[in-house]
Formats: sequence, structure tokens, C-alpha cells
Amino acid sequence: MTAIIEHPQAVEDRTPSSLPLRLALAPAGTSPALVDGAWWPRSRDLTAELPSLTAVLDPLWGRITRITVNPTFWPVIPHKVRVAGHLVHVGWFKPEQDPHKLLLLSYTTGRWDLLVIPPETGPATAARLMTAAADPRRALTASGLMREAELFRTAAEADWDATRELAWDSEGGQGTAPPAPRHPVRTETARSLRTAGTP
Repeated sequence: MTAIIEHPQAVEDRTPSSLPLRLALAPAGTSPALVDGAWWPRSRDLTAELPSLTAVLDPLWGRITRITVNPTFWPVIPHKVRVAGHLVHVGWFKPEQDPHKLLLLSYTTGRWDLLVIPPETGPATAARLMTAAADPRRALTASGLMREAELFRTAAEADWDATRELAWDSEGGQGTAPPAPRHPVRTETARSLRTAGTP
């Protein structure tokens, strides 16, 4: 499954249930990785966000019965969420679970771990994270993927700043060295030096 990313202008007038799910999953049948994909929710409201996620995953992975999160980034964690005619139990583990990971359990099939991309993340960074999380060859945890994305973002900003500074300098900006000031020799000083040496 590939990531679906829309521009904010395209989604601002639509209801949350009609918006496409922003989800990327590792290809079926690949060897297990530390994460099985990435989910980019639109908010930090689990009650609003989990039903659409589990509705998409139920047919793919078997009925999701339990979800756990780390409460670090979720202000309210409901005990249960109604999804397409059944209840999903929601729990949390603070020290045991990566704060950037959502754990999904299906009693019939198994367990899956998804990287949770913060809702406020920009589209370019989110797309990069979704691609990395869905790549079965990657060996990073959810927090490791987030650290890598932050390093990439910081490096890209530094490159952009350096490029802008070079452009500024080449266009006569502040970075160019000002010409050395020219101090004219005062005539009276030169005369007084000449006359000082004569008797």
C-alpha cells in the first residue's frame, strides 16, 4: 500500500471520515522488520482517528482487537473504540513502548507495529518517513526513523541556508568584504613632517 498525501487546501472542507487514510505498509510476505509501515494521522484524537485505520487494516490483517500506544504524544486515550460493528480495546504502555509506535493486535493473525508520524509533520518529511517505514530492508525502530528524519531535515535546512548565503554574496549582499577604507594623507601633516626635519 502506498502513501496518500493531499495538500491542506484540498482537505480543509471535507469531513474526517471522507478523507483518505494516510498509511504505508510493508509489502505482504516480506520478512518481519522493526516496523510494518507508517500511519500519518490528522490529529492526536485517537477516538476520531482509530476507526478509519482499523477499518482499512481489518480486511488486510484480520480483525484488530487491541491497540496500544505510548501516552507521551496522545493527550486522551480511550479504553475502547467502536469500529465497523465491533469494539477495539485501547491500552497504553509508557516505558515498554516506543513513543512513536502504534501496536496493533489481531487474535486470529498476530501483531503489527506502525510508525506514527506526528500530524503536524510536513508532507515531504511524512512521505520520506512513510517510504522508509514501509521498506522491509530497514532496521530502525520508530524513534530511530524519527531521529533520522530530523537529521535529514536539519541537514537540508543547513544546505538551504548555505545556498541562500552564497546567492546573497554573489548578488552583492552582506557577505562580501567591504572595500578597504582609503585615508587621504592630510597635507598639513605631510608639510609638518618635511619642515620638522629641516633646521
